[in-house]
Amino acid sequence: MSATANGDARESVDLILADGFVLCMDDAYTHYSRGSVAIRDDVIVAAGSAEAIAARYRAEQIVDCRGCAIMPGLINTHTHLPMTLLRGLADDLRLDVWLYGYMLPVERKFVSPEFVRLGTRLAAAELIRSGVTCANDMYYFEDAVAQTLADIGLRALCSQSIMQFPTPDAASSDESLGFVEKFIEKWKLHPLIVPVIAPHAPYTCSGELLQACAEIAKRHDVPLHIHIDETEAEADDCKRLHGMSSVNWIKKNGVLEARTICAHCVWIDRNDMRVLKNAGASISHNPQANLKLASGIADAVGMLEVGVMTGIGTDGPASNNDLDHFEEMRTVSLLAKGSTRNPLAIPSRTALHMATLGGARALHIGGITGSLESGKRADVIVLDLTKLHSTPQFSALDTAGGAIYTQIVYSSKAADVRDVFVNGRCLMREHTLLTLDEAAVRAEADAVAAQIHAFLAEREGDVLRKLAAIGGVQQQEAFEVQVKARGVDAAAIKAAIEGDPNFQIVRHVHYRQYDTYFYFENEESRLRYREDVTIDAQGKVTGSRYRLTLVSGQTEREFAHSILLSRVRYFSAADRSLRFYREYFRPERETTIEKDRLRWEVMYEDEPMFINIDRMIEPAQDGSFLEIKSRTWSLRDAERKAASIAKMLARFGVPDEAVLRQEYVEIAEKSS
Repeated sequence: MSATANGDARESVDLILADGFVLCMDDAYTHYSRGSVAIRDDVIVAAGSAEAIAARYRAEQIVDCRGCAIMPGLINTHTHLPMTLLRGLADDLRLDVWLYGYMLPVERKFVSPEFVRLGTRLAAAELIRSGVTCANDMYYFEDAVAQTLADIGLRALCSQSIMQFPTPDAASSDESLGFVEKFIEKWKLHPLIVPVIAPHAPYTCSGELLQACAEIAKRHDVPLHIHIDETEAEADDCKRLHGMSSVNWIKKNGVLEARTICAHCVWIDRNDMRVLKNAGASISHNPQANLKLASGIADAVGMLEVGVMTGIGTDGPASNNDLDHFEEMRTVSLLAKGSTRNPLAIPSRTALHMATLGGARALHIGGITGSLESGKRADVIVLDLTKLHSTPQFSALDTAGGAIYTQIVYSSKAADVRDVFVNGRCLMREHTLLTLDEAAVRAEADAVAAQIHAFLAEREGDVLRKLAAIGGVQQQEAFEVQVKARGVDAAAIKAAIEGDPNFQIVRHVHYRQYDTYFYFENEESRLRYREDVTIDAQGKVTGSRYRLTLVSGQTEREFAHSILLSRVRYFSAADRSLRFYREYFRPERETTIEKDRLRWEVMYEDEPMFINIDRMIEPAQDGSFLEIKSRTWSLRDAERKAASIAKMLARFGVPDEAVLRQEYVEIAEKSS
């Protein structure tokens, strides 16, 4: 405490936000209808009544907040900030079409450190204007995101994405794991940035990769950020492949041993929620993006009732399409009311808590931010309550303080945010950004958008573009290790699979397959239309499915015994006739094949494998063919699986001279 020359004994602070409606957003929902907040350096010294703060503290800078709310900054618990540059690129599509038909191809072409820095600057301007003082990002080149946000002055969790297939910043998951630890070590002690490891999702990360990410998170004591059950198909696929829910699958692989943040969780049930709660994991609820992509409506009411830490996220601005957290928390409340037909489901006060302290706790940083409490970081916003859409005001007449929450959640807008402070530093004053050149960012973003537009326009005649345009496109696991052999003893192989305990049979099915391959001028890839007819033990047809698959025409690598590493690009459900696809794609030529297939999905040496015994009916070929294949994502994984396939060939008694380097379509074309 210091005294001035005239005997002022009040304690000196750097800044007082004075005479506003103070919402502390602590667990007691403390508020002051006429209050002030005192700040020194990067810390909140005190929040209280205006009279009490004025009596105890003095500051050279006093900001008049009359007619405004003084409250904690909002917390965006899940987003992909650099994707501001992809905003509006491909709207009104299903998630898989949007992601695999448009986002990933554009990202492969354009995403670089420079792209990421620009997109982050654009996002940061929007975040600040929306009153967001902390965001949990997940993207590529996350070091560039972290540095950009640190320079601007925003608080953030920066989550480095890890996937088991190539990404814009890594050729393999091995490479990603190699540099993510350096990223964590660089940012671990930064006052604004929390480094995070982010295995993208259970469907893009193997169990082994999930385990590796969890170990890194635990070793460095940093959070782990992952997408969980954003779509119903994702949830169903996990149950089909692993015999358990996605939440239990990541638990089995050690993910919940870290400080885990689960994004979306649209299709989890209350048992899953209890698993997350008991593990100390959290959920980021992203209602607007889930609605826009028709992914479903998450049970946010259940999450709160179970007691799992739950915050609010916007998801990326390419799928939302904005970072407006006022819209998001309003949607949280309204959607809960509408989906449950209960107007009390998530009241405004709860929604605002989810966007502040609840969000901070969901990011595992509730001890330092999210509420206006003494000793916490000075992450504070000033919200103008005098706008036309906020008039009249009943909050001053409401002694219980409930009206202020309804006014903010149901009436206020992002544009009402007047001032923003993060760590005590002013980032926006009187609606003017202080740490960003907004005009320059806009101009640079428009220039990049023009390049992306030109790229997509040029791609219009591409087969993949046309495939994506008709919907249903998904990305297959990027690579396959496979081998084929001719003239094999089908009965002996069948007996070995079903009698050898080293083969754990997951599924067995009998198909009749009808394939039509489309070839295109100046295209290395070929498009296959397949009809799979399922046949039961009595030889009766029990069902059928139709698929399109875009396959690379090149072999990526060859291992011993002519075991090949090949690339599968995309596949899609085929819900139209062969005539339609023939007329739509207009191939230069085509080849047809009919074959009988016995398929076993097995686990061999803890590796998932597919074993097919095929007879080619048209064009007719003598004898049976053996095909063994497994999906793979990294060179190390491919080498391991190739070694397992070599052992299987030996077990089946297949000599090297029986092994083929040709695909079935090449055999068919040679014989025709």
